[in-house]
Amino acid sequence: MEEEIQKMKEIVLIYLDRSGGLQKFVHDCKKYNDSKQSYAVYRFVISINPSDIAELDATLGNYILHNPIKAAEIFQSVCFVAIKTLSLIEQLQTEAQISILLKPTHLPPLPSYVLSLSAFPFNYTSHRFYMSEGIVIAMGIVTKYTQGARFLCTEETCPFSEGFRYIRVHLPGATESATVRNDFVCSLCSSPLQEDMKFRVLGDKQIVEMIDAKVLNALKGYSNNKSHFRIQAFTVFLRDELANRMTVGNRYKIIGIPTCVQNGPQATACIEVSSVQLCKPNGPSFIGENFKYLLSLTSNSCWRFTAMLANIFASQVVPPGTYNTLKLAVLLSLVQTCEKESADYLDLLVVTSDTLVIDRLLNYSICLLPRGIRHPSSSDIFPSVSKDKHGTGSASIQAGSVLLAKGGICYIGDLCTYKKDKLELLQSVLESRTTTLFIPGKKYGEEADQQVTIPVQTNFWSYVDVDSSSKKHTPKDGFLIGQMDLSLLPPNLLDGFGLLIYDEFPSCRLSFPLVHHVLTKAINPDATLYRVSQQFRTQDYEEFILFAKSLHVEMSSEAENLIQGYYLASRRVRRDSMHGSNLSASALKLLISLSKAHTKLSLRKKVLEEDALIAILLLESSLTLKHGKSALCIEPNALFPFDLSNENSLHQRDIYLQKCHHHLLKFISAYGPGIHVNANEE
Repeated sequence: MEEEIQKMKEIVLIYLDRSGGLQKFVHDCKKYNDSKQSYAVYRFVISINPSDIAELDATLGNYILHNPIKAAEIFQSVCFVAIKTLSLIEQLQTEAQISILLKPTHLPPLPSYVLSLSAFPFNYTSHRFYMSEGIVIAMGIVTKYTQGARFLCTEETCPFSEGFRYIRVHLPGATESATVRNDFVCSLCSSPLQEDMKFRVLGDKQIVEMIDAKVLNALKGYSNNKSHFRIQAFTVFLRDELANRMTVGNRYKIIGIPTCVQNGPQATACIEVSSVQLCKPNGPSFIGENFKYLLSLTSNSCWRFTAMLANIFASQVVPPGTYNTLKLAVLLSLVQTCEKESADYLDLLVVTSDTLVIDRLLNYSICLLPRGIRHPSSSDIFPSVSKDKHGTGSASIQAGSVLLAKGGICYIGDLCTYKKDKLELLQSVLESRTTTLFIPGKKYGEEADQQVTIPVQTNFWSYVDVDSSSKKHTPKDGFLIGQMDLSLLPPNLLDGFGLLIYDEFPSCRLSFPLVHHVLTKAINPDATLYRVSQQFRTQDYEEFILFAKSLHVEMSSEAENLIQGYYLASRRVRRDSMHGSNLSASALKLLISLSKAHTKLSLRKKVLEEDALIAILLLESSLTLKHGKSALCIEPNALFPFDLSNENSLHQRDIYLQKCHHHLLKFISAYGPGIHVNANEE
């Protein structure tokens, strides 16, 4: 065994020399030596490539993967000899003062090295490296822990009453009391040991709660996946250089050692993390053949492909040809989702008198994204602060639905069910795309108060039930043509949502196809009622949306001019002497976001005037609901004036949209003097 250990020490030295680890080690030693300060523990982080180690020596490779604590002792011995031989740290006295932290760059891509966070039992007894993946749902603030401490024998005549014979070093899974406490005794004279406080070495510690990404499926309101699974959050310890490397709501791949921490009568399974890697979603690089064929059939018009997409979308929930404007808006919002802080967001507020159908449609739609979340009423929408449950008493930030939906959709249901304070907070988040948490220091054992600002990178969906809202308050008089009574909601909140959609069917006169669909699905939920549901499956739409949202699009000068012309003309038209313009500055961002979304949905990379026209018609419809008709005076169902039953109806719609374009140019020239927009005379 001694020969085997000696051989592994030689391999360690060879590996460190070849990998550049020895050079880094010498550089770290120089920092300690230059400080001229004596430490109880000298900590070194060594990056390990298991594949390279295994090629040099299979036994050492096996040690690192399956017995990392013993492997660290081998590295510790080699490093001590190197320091003494090369005189790298003059203050170092004993080998016990060296603390080695091995960080594997990766693990073998085999099932035995993957720790499933939803599988049972949770293997925390082997004390070896595993890799795992999950979403951060809670994060504590950074606190201190003891990396190492020096103990001395209290018997003055004992040889161990001085020097560095007794060194306690933190090991994975160890609690603070395991490293530092007052019941240690001298192995030579059995006298009590006492800590030399001036040599205690402190490090940073952060406690994080993670959960398997499967939890996202459980938080979707509607799903075809009927499998059942058990999900439980688990605790992750980030120490020293890994502190603050995670963000609440993000998905990470981690490598660490699972262990069990005893906290009073409770035992908590946790992972001591050695490396953290952010998981970036990879969208599919393809779309289905049926979508390609549909795109080729509609290639002679910039409007037909998206019209057909909206027409046949969600045929599992509503009949084709119904709620086309809403379905187009939903598709636009789905493709305009990403995890960038400066992203173009597209929030959606639906005004309806048939909440059942609208709720089913929106529930179905959020399932098309990996991060589509239906907010459960029992939890918080936005992040909140609570006491850490691991006994530290420090503050812990809980994610809430909005951070779990990062880069996706947060569907919050009926807006009228929320209290005034929640609506005010929602309005603030919609305007700033951030949420701020105040952490009182006195309550959570800190010296000073803290304020944490968290970016909110998600689209919000909600609806308003006009029937129930009209019963809660007295309608106002003096409405303009096309204007709806939305006085129950704060005007700034309506402006924050930006896009307001009114469904076509009042509940008192639903169309026969919709009634037939609802009744048939109630009797037989698995029934396929339309051929198009087989041609364009839910999975096909998932792949299509993930592909479309990944497209990078650029604005053309013609589209920019059209948007700018409409925006300035509308600000002048929609103005009164008391309140100024009804068109907020955020409307310009919304127009650009809608135009880019329509371009992505059309599978193009340059925003054209045709895309800008769709965006303008959607926004003008929304403004009409809020403030009444303007001089532009569009049709009530501006985007889908005809049933799209055949190619002729698509042609009629194209002619109608061309007339809308011509009418828009006239509007800009009349009410936006000084704005130059190219008008192609027919």
